[in-house]
Amino acid sequence: MAYETAVAAAANDLPAFIWDDALIRRYDLSGPRYTSYPTAVEFTSDYTVEDMVQAAARSKASGRPLSLYTHLPFCAHLCYYCACNKVITKKRDKAMPYVERVLKEAAIQSRLFGADRPVQQLHWGGGTPTFLPRDVMQHLMAGYGELFNLQTGDERDYSVEIDPREVDQDTLPTLWELGFNRISLGVQDVNPKVQKAVNRIQPREMTEAVLNEARRIGFRSINLDLIYGLPYQTPESFAETLEAVIEMSPDRLSVFSYAHLPDRFYPQTRILSDTLPTPQQKLTILHNTINRLLEAGYEYIGMDHFAKPDDSLAVAQREGRLHRNFQGYTTHSDCDLVSLGVSAIGQTDDAYFQNNHDLPAWEAAIDAGQLAITRGVGLSRDDRIRRWVIGQLICQFRLDRQQFADTWGEDFDRYFADELNRLRPMIKDELVSDEGQVLQVQPAGRLLIRAICQIFDLYRKEGASQRFSRII
Repeated sequence: MAYETAVAAAANDLPAFIWDDALIRRYDLSGPRYTSYPTAVEFTSDYTVEDMVQAAARSKASGRPLSLYTHLPFCAHLCYYCACNKVITKKRDKAMPYVERVLKEAAIQSRLFGADRPVQQLHWGGGTPTFLPRDVMQHLMAGYGELFNLQTGDERDYSVEIDPREVDQDTLPTLWELGFNRISLGVQDVNPKVQKAVNRIQPREMTEAVLNEARRIGFRSINLDLIYGLPYQTPESFAETLEAVIEMSPDRLSVFSYAHLPDRFYPQTRILSDTLPTPQQKLTILHNTINRLLEAGYEYIGMDHFAKPDDSLAVAQREGRLHRNFQGYTTHSDCDLVSLGVSAIGQTDDAYFQNNHDLPAWEAAIDAGQLAITRGVGLSRDDRIRRWVIGQLICQFRLDRQQFADTWGEDFDRYFADELNRLRPMIKDELVSDEGQVLQVQPAGRLLIRAICQIFDLYRKEGASQRFSRII
């Protein structure tokens, strides 16, 4: 008999999710996280700068609003679990030359995409964006203000990732003055033994002080990041971390699974495999975490994201407006993505394109007055149709056949006859229900949404690729 748990959603007493060990064992294979479709493994070096320029021209003609992402790679400290593209340095004077190059790149992209289009969403990621000294932050945002149509209204979504260890008395007021209204705090775990093992000493009081100051200033939708599967974590220790976090009462929570891949990410060689929780312990941690967060009043947005019922993510999901891109879940589905900095990925309605991962190579391209695009992919009509379907399932947990027909002028059952046939075992296992007009992800399917989406992924038709992490 499978071990099952159902947790009721506060709003309607229907199960928000069902945990079924047997189904998890059956479907917990590897698979994409679908921050894009086609996924990044389909990007190719055959995609040229000229292809990107043409995509930007089509984007400009559309007049759609913009989302502006900046990758800021510098970190003062090395966290051993990290798989991000980063530069570890104590030298703050490296920040200004990098930002000057970002602004040179921004000037080129502003011309290509159109300087007058409203930037509804803006995000600084890293690395550690708060590594930048105050004057460098001001210089970067002033440059963006000259090159792009930055917004000041309440509907804007301007966010920044913050390492609480890299915050002084000026940091939060400066970010607020520059127009940011959302922040995400890296926490990972509040347990001192776990923190020491991953080289991230960050007392709970430090995190709490930053969060409280951010609230006082006026930041909204404050997010905390946690990671489960780190060394020395146990179900009991992580439950204590979770209680501390719930007391801090963030608006959103991201709870990521640590993937130990020391062969791919050198910093992870500092983490000893025998200190990691077992796969069963990881599942127990996740199970307990979802239960506790739902009990505490958070809604399960999908995959590793939770939000309070009045948060804009939860509202957007209820209203069918939730969207997913390289920054995760977002409410701005109509924005084309202009991305700046080393390794950054941009997106239009029919293309994805990525900058060089190598910092010296990116610098050389920008210094030569060129874009640093090294790979990408142009989307066929079929790619766009499948992206829409996967987006509906992973964001709204449902797909309406009439809405599909209205959007694409196609009959869903005819277009996806093979996929619907392959979906039958999932329907039988009650991961998905087919109610005639609507495909509805069931409570047991929410945890396994990546497996459901994979049915509609033409590139994964022959099975899940080992280049992806496990679904849970």
